[in-house]
Amino acid sequence: MSNNNNVVLITGAAGWLGSLLARTILEDPKSPNLYLILADILKPEAPRGTRAITIKADLTDKTQVNTLFETDFGVPDTVYCLHGIMSRGSEDNFDLGLKVNVDAVRLVLDAARHQGASAGRLIRFIFASSLAVYGGPLPHVITPDTIASPEGAYGMGKLVSELLINEYTRRGFVDGRIMRLPTIVVRPGVPSAATSAFLSGIIREPLKGVETTCPIGNSLDSPELDLAAWLASPETTMKNFVIAKHIPSEKFRAHTRVVCLPGFTATVRDELWALEEVAGKEALRLVKFKDDPTNRRLVSSWPARFDNSYALSLGFVVDEGGMVPVVQRFKEKVQAGVA
Repeated sequence: MSNNNNVVLITGAAGWLGSLLARTILEDPKSPNLYLILADILKPEAPRGTRAITIKADLTDKTQVNTLFETDFGVPDTVYCLHGIMSRGSEDNFDLGLKVNVDAVRLVLDAARHQGASAGRLIRFIFASSLAVYGGPLPHVITPDTIASPEGAYGMGKLVSELLINEYTRRGFVDGRIMRLPTIVVRPGVPSAATSAFLSGIIREPLKGVETTCPIGNSLDSPELDLAAWLASPETTMKNFVIAKHIPSEKFRAHTRVVCLPGFTATVRDELWALEEVAGKEALRLVKFKDDPTNRRLVSSWPARFDNSYALSLGFVVDEGGMVPVVQRFKEKVQAGVA
């Protein structure tokens, strides 16, 4: 078994976020000679030319989780915990959401705790949380002191896991870093089960010449299109995940490892305007409307404005210029055949 101390485990590595992180972290100049352990319910694909072990694993099974820390690469120094059942999927199947979004996270946490102790190593545990932890009456701008009170099963599961990670960190079991992600746009690939998936779909599909449905409002004139969301691009999100690995522990607030990653505010209407500006009215005509009250309720419960100051003070970065540059970058990827 290797004694290498630059080993990164990514759970959920077969998903879009995990696979993108695996490719991005290989370009990190602060992580030379990187070894990757990539695990998911479906066997992930390793980036070409990398030192990687890919494992098909049921992360709700303790024995299978423990094997991720017992490969030939040795005990990882960093875990990116990215697996999960997305927001609409968690709402529709409550028990499965709990099993994957809470129980499986605790199994990975416990393995990091015990395997790290055996190796004499405090493992960095970087967790992908969500702004879905918020709900109820909220201030106009969310600050690090705003209380989280979710109004959906997905947000509840994320918040429970956050509390576990904070407690494991307080006790010195792991070195937790909890990243509350904005909604990421534009996601490539096919639509997901996330309630927020349409925020990418209304850009992605029209740029590919494909018709899509917006579940907010029933026409371009609907006032519901003024629904605002807190967004970040995939490129910026990946930069911030890599940055999270290198922040000194003492820089975090003493009582919590939660960080709301930087983002920007845009309405559904802003997105459609950006689509039209970048790709013209022909692309905009591919967006059809069919209001979905459940979808609208969940997305409306999430905050759309955050104070980025704390995250930026830690060294995280933010998108500049709003939606138009984000849409333009994705259009260029579509034209290059890489989206």
